[in-house]
Amino acid sequence: MWSRPARRSLVAAAALGAATLLATSACSLSDSGDGKAVHVVVGYQSKTLNTVTAGTLLRADGDFEKQLTELSKTTGKKYVVDWQDYDTGAPITTGMIAGKIDIGSMGDYPLLINGSRATANPATTTEMLSVTGSSATGALNGVVVAPGSTATSLADLRGEAVSASVGSAGHGTLVRALGRLNINPTSGVDVRNQQPQIGASALESGRVDALSQFAAWPGLLVFQGKAKLLYDGGELGVPTLHGVVARKQFVDQDADIVNAFLRAQIDTAAALAADPFHAAQTVADATKLPAEVVYLYNGPGGADLNPAVTPSLVDALRGDQPYLKSIGSFPHELDLGTFINTGPLAKAFAAAGQDYNQALTRTEIPALRGNDPVCNKPIPASGGAELWIAGANATQPAADPTCLLRAIKRAQSQHQTVRVAYIFDHTNGTRWFADKSAWLRDGDEYLPFTTMDGANRYAATHPDATHVTYDRAIAEVV
Repeated sequence: MWSRPARRSLVAAAALGAATLLATSACSLSDSGDGKAVHVVVGYQSKTLNTVTAGTLLRADGDFEKQLTELSKTTGKKYVVDWQDYDTGAPITTGMIAGKIDIGSMGDYPLLINGSRATANPATTTEMLSVTGSSATGALNGVVVAPGSTATSLADLRGEAVSASVGSAGHGTLVRALGRLNINPTSGVDVRNQQPQIGASALESGRVDALSQFAAWPGLLVFQGKAKLLYDGGELGVPTLHGVVARKQFVDQDADIVNAFLRAQIDTAAALAADPFHAAQTVADATKLPAEVVYLYNGPGGADLNPAVTPSLVDALRGDQPYLKSIGSFPHELDLGTFINTGPLAKAFAAAGQDYNQALTRTEIPALRGNDPVCNKPIPASGGAELWIAGANATQPAADPTCLLRAIKRAQSQHQTVRVAYIFDHTNGTRWFADKSAWLRDGDEYLPFTTMDGANRYAATHPDATHVTYDRAIAEVV
């Protein structure tokens, strides 16, 4: 049993540690040359396209700074935002636990790891506040292989080397998908724990056989001709998400700054949904990613940008917890009921004149609208396709994949350059590049699939369906 003096010593040491943490916390006062300024540190991932409304686009449009400028009129304080860019969520978590980052954004698995690690010390506890981007099916993640790979399905990776950032959303997709094939994710494949860009280089040089990552890496490598999609995360049918997390101490003590951030996120998400084409150009300029890749994920039918933490996403996070335990990245049991704090987001919605409860029940994501000028019929409520002609300041909608092929054929006959075309997978609805898809002809219809495996499975149950190349489909369509 501890003696009374010993207990007093422990309490004093804990108090000293907490005081030190507070003294070195990210949100602090400093001399900016014209008086004291409150510095707010935001950790984000510029090239993770599911977080742009709390990162790249938010920063580029200056919405957070605008909200803080309004706040300063009330508080009389000056606010300075320190944006810190990272490749994955892990270093953001480290910075938050050290008291060096106030607000961060990351994927579902990193969010849970963040909360689990942070609960080790009450002074470092974090809270999840909102969602930045999600997919009801898991379509934002994928496994790619080299263009010349003979692998046609995920099962072909048995015993092969796969690059993934362990603990990331991309790794979680790999583990879940392998599990459905009864392939042990630790012994059935050789997982190389690598940062996304390291893994991409390893795939290109042949040091690994596949790469499992989150957006934008699968789409980027495929668009660049450096990879082909082997496994579409949308086949899992399991929701994936990225979200905003903050230090609880910061949320409690600087609620007005948190409100400003969340209001800015709401505004940025609304602006992106209203004009995704312009937003894609903005993000592309800021990240140097191809605008075609940005628009793939942030365009109509891509990521759901609803900030609300819906019940289905909470259930998805709960379902992710066993995975984290299995890889030893879940050091402390995490209570989602206390980790997820939607109170600040509800207040931000109210301050913006919106109803958070309505956002909670919203199920539709921004979709294509308008009329197909080639097939001369309206775009259906879901599905459709999209064509981007070089030099155009907007995309052209198509009612279905067959109509898209007709539009491409017409554009080519008029000597127009097709910059990129997008389709939705016939089976699971994942948005993808038309020229990188596997195509089947079934009667008079042309059907696209994100992977050859998906096309093969469909053809196996539809005897009249035949494989056709993208170029052949354009040539044949009438």
